[in-house]
Amino acid sequence: MSRPAFDPAAYDAQLAEKKARLVELLTPFAAPEPEVFESPREYYRLRTEFRLWREAGSENRHYAMFEAGDKHSPIFFEDFPIASLRINELMPRLKAAWQASPALGFKLFQVEFLTTLTGDALITLCYHRPLDDAWEAAATQLAEELQVSLVGRSKGKRIVVGRPYVEEELQVAGRRFRYRQPEGAFTQPNGEVCQKMLGWAYDVLGQRDDDLLELYCGNGNFTLPLATRVRKVLATEISKTSVNAALANLADNQIDNVTLVRLSAEELTEALNDVRPFRRLADVDLKSYDFGSVFVDPPRAGMDPDTCELTRRFERILYISCNPETLAQNIAQLHDTHRIERCALFDQFPYTHHMESGVLLVRRS
Repeated sequence: MSRPAFDPAAYDAQLAEKKARLVELLTPFAAPEPEVFESPREYYRLRTEFRLWREAGSENRHYAMFEAGDKHSPIFFEDFPIASLRINELMPRLKAAWQASPALGFKLFQVEFLTTLTGDALITLCYHRPLDDAWEAAATQLAEELQVSLVGRSKGKRIVVGRPYVEEELQVAGRRFRYRQPEGAFTQPNGEVCQKMLGWAYDVLGQRDDDLLELYCGNGNFTLPLATRVRKVLATEISKTSVNAALANLADNQIDNVTLVRLSAEELTEALNDVRPFRRLADVDLKSYDFGSVFVDPPRAGMDPDTCELTRRFERILYISCNPETLAQNIAQLHDTHRIERCALFDQFPYTHHMESGVLLVRRS
């Protein structure tokens, strides 16, 4: 991971540049003015990772990152103002612990922090050696002192002290939704902006009397609030870890109108096109759904052409994107049948060129 160019004084200008870039990409499709959702200027990132770098001629190691393409010139950190306050509070205490304890510090080469807006925290410690009983005893004591969960990773082994996930709460339209966010699985890094994304999607979808198809549902981040706006939801996700988290999140929030199937978007497209049957859909009556809307939150590559073509069948396409270029490519494929009714910019990644964006596409009359 390279070091972000942290400069709060430049934030407004950088955000304006992102908006201009999104407007330029969407202008060929007669998009309306994007709604812009800002990020906090600092302490916004809920997860981050550091390599540890040893000083020449010393056993002291420091939190380090590198510029892109350079793995030999570390940049050292004592604190990290783009990361959450909880991460900044934990950094010096963890460093003191590994320096004082050979059981914790020996051949430790990477540290990963995962935190939440509610203050929950999980730390992953990665080693170039097997983990033993001495490590587990030291880690158990440290986890209690720091009030965190700890995960130790070495080749072929993982030891969990506490829970292998953190618990988050996000508020949407006056309701609080609880989320389990597993170690090692994808979660939105900017919690404050994530809440704004959920609120925007909830508002844009509106209250419906039909059904929703959701592709790439992850741990149910959008599924939970959107399920309260429709009759029922069919959601798909390929990652087993994310599926298990999503099922737990649905149960924790007492949401019972969602059927979740572990399929890729491409596989579901084949199923809906009657290309081939899938055992995981054996108990799902696809013909019982009255789909009015489809929600997609694909990876950076966007939707593949067949999945994009599938979404054309729906009256409304709600699309969250982490790559505006592939978003524009997908819209170009759909533009002859759908128009952009609303669009938004979510600044998940301040001080970088990355952005999240959203569009609502509605079938042309």
